[in-house]
Amino acid sequence: MPIISEVFSPSLPFKNGHFNTVYRPLFMKDTIQYQRKRITTWDADFIDLDFSIVGSKSLVLLIHGLEGSSESNYMITTSNHLNENGFDTVCMNLRGCSGEDNLLLETYHSGKTDDVNFIVNYLSENYQYENIIITGFSLGGNLTLKYLGEFADVHSKVRGGIAVSVPVDLTTSQAELNKLKNKVYLNEFLRTMKLKLLEKAEKFPDFNLNKELLFKASKFRHLEKQYTVPVFGFESSEDYWQKASARPFIPEIKVPTLLINALDDSFLSEECYPTKEAKSMNNFYLLTPNYGGHVGFMSSFTNTENYWLENQITQFIQKTIGIKH
Repeated sequence: MPIISEVFSPSLPFKNGHFNTVYRPLFMKDTIQYQRKRITTWDADFIDLDFSIVGSKSLVLLIHGLEGSSESNYMITTSNHLNENGFDTVCMNLRGCSGEDNLLLETYHSGKTDDVNFIVNYLSENYQYENIIITGFSLGGNLTLKYLGEFADVHSKVRGGIAVSVPVDLTTSQAELNKLKNKVYLNEFLRTMKLKLLEKAEKFPDFNLNKELLFKASKFRHLEKQYTVPVFGFESSEDYWQKASARPFIPEIKVPTLLINALDDSFLSEECYPTKEAKSMNNFYLLTPNYGGHVGFMSSFTNTENYWLENQITQFIQKTIGIKH
């Protein structure tokens, strides 16, 4: 019954889920020096990988969330912390998220695991790492869990996975995001996504984007109807949510995997806490602290105390997966 009881007790302001969610991206200013490698994909596009190397035999592949990148604070702090503990890291910038638009009309979505599989195989075949661990945040966490279950017989070098703040059930989590409590977050996601779709429409004149409807869009499903559904071949938003959700794939995971979802994460529905799977599986671990918000997990205004999440990730790799340096 791998349900982990690990207490997270932040100071008073950070016990508010919304405060914890917004504090990290707005006020944490950590830095890192990446080495960028551009990979040409099988479909004549590119994916940018950002490495942070300390000379390890083990590599942690980090995947960011919706509209994030390798520059997202949680990616930087996790990379730095793993480097300090002897692990190399590589941040996978999803298509169109590395600061430069990708070449194709297709970018990424919550269930597009073929890109993850391609990058894992590329890293396995072109680098001398003995171990690869995949760590994803939010949408990247959904990709991580779905990949580990969908490609259950993963490359032998993939030793385990960690997923943080993950909407593993997209049907109910998107409904949660549509609630008034999440209006500020939703509007910001939609703002950046609309700008990207306008850029795609300029580059691909045959892409029939209804700009009037785009400007009026107030829910994810409005953008999905115009872009995700037709471009990626789904029947409807409902079809996309069902097929892209990670939860149905969790029972197929064979390597040690940890999911960290805070109970006060306003993005997540009740269905995003897969306790049944954790109780019935020997290798799927669930950690649900009372606090943390959405990819927050800040403890206080003192930066030296703000590494609870990074410590959990590192400890799971070292103790449960069993990779130490």
